[in-house]
Amino acid sequence: MSVPTISTKRAGLHPILILGLAAMVWLVAYNIIEPLANWIAYNLLGLEHGSHLGEALAFFLYDVPKIILLLGGMIFVITIIRSFFSPEQTRAFLGGKREGIGNVLAASLGVVTPFCSCSAVPLFIGFVEAGIPLGVTFSFLIAAPLVNEVALVMLFGLFGWQVALLYMGSGLVIAVLAGIIIGRLKLERYVEDFVWQVKMGKAALDLTKPALPQRLSIGWQSTKEIVGKVWLYVIIGIAVGAAIHGYVPESALADIMGKDAWWSVPAAVGLGVPLYSNAAGVMPVVSTLIEKGAAMGTALAFMMAVVGLSLPEMIILRRVLKPQLIGVFVLVLALAITLTGYLFNLVL
Repeated sequence: MSVPTISTKRAGLHPILILGLAAMVWLVAYNIIEPLANWIAYNLLGLEHGSHLGEALAFFLYDVPKIILLLGGMIFVITIIRSFFSPEQTRAFLGGKREGIGNVLAASLGVVTPFCSCSAVPLFIGFVEAGIPLGVTFSFLIAAPLVNEVALVMLFGLFGWQVALLYMGSGLVIAVLAGIIIGRLKLERYVEDFVWQVKMGKAALDLTKPALPQRLSIGWQSTKEIVGKVWLYVIIGIAVGAAIHGYVPESALADIMGKDAWWSVPAAVGLGVPLYSNAAGVMPVVSTLIEKGAAMGTALAFMMAVVGLSLPEMIILRRVLKPQLIGVFVLVLALAITLTGYLFNLVL
């Protein structure tokens, strides 16, 4: 299927110029949303500064466009980077790699490779068919949803690059170590039999190199698709966060999810496992929890459990994994996330 391209002749502009103008518009929009949100809440609507409703509404009006702009901009850039890779190249790159090295490479590729729950089954079958060890495959499957661009962009926008970098590092370590543990347990017998019997044709590597206009079009289409899927989660998550921001006392959350409550990290992980959301939906809630006194590690452990151990993904993976392997996967990942939550609480 041909990839739509940006018609530079029709626009009368060079792709680089179009990209520069778009970046300028993005920067202007990003810098005016906070004063505009405050003006709407306190001047246009006449709400009182410091009031519950005023604080909640100003928070909502600021965070929604802020998060949408961050997501749109970063997804566009990351998608262009991704256009240099294909799933076939990813599988070929990981095929034949030894344990350890393969886990590190798989986890690293998971960060920049498109992944969602709906693609779990074909990805898993494709990796196994390509001869990639089970533990290496799990390192990829863990890193892809856990350390994705949405989580990193929102962490960067809400807490700064230090927290985003620490989160990325811890997520990669979790993916690598969990994959190695699962690989060492020799659990191949708990993969459904039909997976080993699938004989997929060796797909030819996609070696085409799109031109810049094509890459820009790919980036634009991907941005529209991803933002189109998550914008409702963003609004719902920020609405919940705004309510917490405006109405929940700081002392209440500090007592429940503060550093002094040692049990809060495993409780947060246990609560997050059965829930279903994505980073776009849960991150605004996490941000508000932290602002109100929750410990950083506890809140991020909750987010990692929601994103990395979503119930729909487990249901889909059941098509290719037997319950015993799914149970080991959930247990190992939940333990790793819990330890990471304690680590965050110690260093942040």
